[in-house]
Amino acid sequence: MIKESDWNERYPRPRRRRRRRGCLTRLVTTVLVLGLLVGWFWWQQNGLSSETITVSSAPDGFDGYRIAVVSDLHAKEFGEGNRVLLDYVRDLEPDLVAVVGDILHEPDQMSMIPAVAKGLAAIAPTYYVTGNHEWASGQMPELRQLLEETGVTYLSNTFVPLERNGDTMTLAGIDDPNGYAGQKSPEEVAGEVKEAAGDGFWLLMAHRNNLFDGEYCRLGADLVLSGHGHGGIWRLPFTDGLLGAGGQLLPGFTNGFYRCTDGHEAQVFVTRGLGGIPRLFNHPQVAVLTLHCE
Repeated sequence: MIKESDWNERYPRPRRRRRRRGCLTRLVTTVLVLGLLVGWFWWQQNGLSSETITVSSAPDGFDGYRIAVVSDLHAKEFGEGNRVLLDYVRDLEPDLVAVVGDILHEPDQMSMIPAVAKGLAAIAPTYYVTGNHEWASGQMPELRQLLEETGVTYLSNTFVPLERNGDTMTLAGIDDPNGYAGQKSPEEVAGEVKEAAGDGFWLLMAHRNNLFDGEYCRLGADLVLSGHGHGGIWRLPFTDGLLGAGGQLLPGFTNGFYRCTDGHEAQVFVTRGLGGIPRLFNHPQVAVLTLHCE
């Protein structure tokens, strides 16, 4: 008969230390994986991106003119006072900053406006048109005053001539349809531009990307600048985004250049924007359009 002491010598019990070590390894691995996922998700929301796009057919005097397109901030802050965003835009060296709407999201977010508006205006002449959220906030009178005080030009169904190297082009802006009833129509604004500038090159700032095809594309602008689509929010391979700003599946016209589908020659550039609903594979974007003559 084998004694218990002999049995234990021949067949020792597994050491608990190994079990504990295995549990610790799994715990550390789990924490690292979760940390990487959290960091990746944070980077999806906060990692600024840019691309430079060439636009042909501009007047000779505007060859090399750079326009930074900013949209859909939704009161998001990239660093205190949006310092990270402002430094990023400054490094892009724009000649003009076009803010195409939805700088606000809720009525109580006005306090962040002065820093970002003043900061952008200090980089380059900055022009702004409304998005749907500014009107929904009920803060447009206050916002308009703040923008004027900080040096941002609000294009409320109007236009301005831009001059460079002896040439002129026109920059027009239209209010979002959420605006006051009875406001000037886009067609009226386009008619005024044509009357003042003839067949000259002109750009139109208009927030809603989904109103370009079939509507804004008929106004005659050489190029429309829009936002609103948030890049399709979740960008998946072989799609133009999974979700539209209104929740629709597989939206179109959410990122980059598009042409009208009804035969008009007009083009629109749609930026993915900066804030809004959590993004996947869709970094916040400040795009730069570089104008060139043919």
